[in-house]
Amino acid sequence: MDLPFTRIKGGVGAATGFLTSATSCGIKNPDAKRLDLALVYSEHPCSSAGTFTTNRVKAAPVRVSQAHLRKGGLRAIVANSGNANACTGVQGIHDANAMCDGVARALGIRRSEVGVCSTGVIGLPMPMMRVEPMIAPLVAGLGPKNGADFAAAIITSDTRPKETAISFDLGGHRVRIGGCVKGAGMISPSMATMLCFITTDANIPSATLRKAVLECVEDSFNRITIDGDMSTNDTVLVLANGASGMPPIRRNGSRCREFRHALRQVMLELAKSVVRDGERVTKFVTVRVRGARTYLDAKKVAEAVCKSALVKSSWNGGDPNWGRILHAVGYSRARIREELVDIHIGGKAACLGGLQAATPMEELRAVVAKPEFDIEIHLNQGSAEYTMYSSDLSPEYIDFNRSEYAYWKQARKDGLV
Repeated sequence: MDLPFTRIKGGVGAATGFLTSATSCGIKNPDAKRLDLALVYSEHPCSSAGTFTTNRVKAAPVRVSQAHLRKGGLRAIVANSGNANACTGVQGIHDANAMCDGVARALGIRRSEVGVCSTGVIGLPMPMMRVEPMIAPLVAGLGPKNGADFAAAIITSDTRPKETAISFDLGGHRVRIGGCVKGAGMISPSMATMLCFITTDANIPSATLRKAVLECVEDSFNRITIDGDMSTNDTVLVLANGASGMPPIRRNGSRCREFRHALRQVMLELAKSVVRDGERVTKFVTVRVRGARTYLDAKKVAEAVCKSALVKSSWNGGDPNWGRILHAVGYSRARIREELVDIHIGGKAACLGGLQAATPMEELRAVVAKPEFDIEIHLNQGSAEYTMYSSDLSPEYIDFNRSEYAYWKQARKDGLV
């Protein structure tokens, strides 16, 4: 399906009827002025859907947002960076609810219509003495052109905000989808520290939206990995307010398929941007597995290769080490036959039938030296396939993640620990 999309500005605030805001409340450092608290709000009631981390250790905001989604449609999302509000017990739930309460009171809506998300350091209580006083100014600052500020306020170790928005014709009406994402480390989502927020003015019932979101997340955010770690806070939330004026999208109809295609495009672009901005990443690698017996076999192979520390280290060094790729294929628990496996790097044969191909090593090195390249693994046993997007693993990644606990000094000053 090839819909004519038009790229537009505005990110998560691009869709009709959505307002955004961001402010600074010094969550990690009371003297810092960077944006760290954000809000998106729909002027109209919404359908909503979300997916969340499957990590059994779930942050308080994840639990609260899940509970609110079960009660009906979200209309606002408040999000912060600097503190994940994870592993904070009953107090964490209380603080997440307090953030929702403050937003709900200021907007005149129910608490259950507010989603809450947090990202940052795990294990420390939220400095609510600095967060709560900024809720009223946050709501007062809502406007139609603050999407870039929202995207900037949710980042942590990201090097830049990541947002996108498109418009397209759907049933004779102009529809907009916009969103933003944060994530650079602890990236190996398995959903349903990565947060994604998407808004649309399409008119789509909640049940239909939930199905679309699940399918599109599976084809985008569940296909990326940087370091193989699954966060306690991974969340994707999608709000649809119908402000485009179009009639409701019917489940399984042609308009539903077109909407789902557009939503998938937005999610996939945002997912890829996470990998490209990974912590100290130098390579973006697309791994395509073809010729598997089953979809699950193809997925197992792709995940094993994309998460292998040995493979990712060789990518960082510009080493086209197909042997490391093949060994990951072998331990993936997929049904494979070594003598049938072909591996191509940048379209050049590296391994044919499980053996070294005739391609000169210099040609393969030239491919792996590029900042982006593709690897195709053909199992030659069936027709199933699966694609993932991964990165290299650099010495700088290890150095960057050796310590995160400077924030604990500030927490002690605040009397939180």
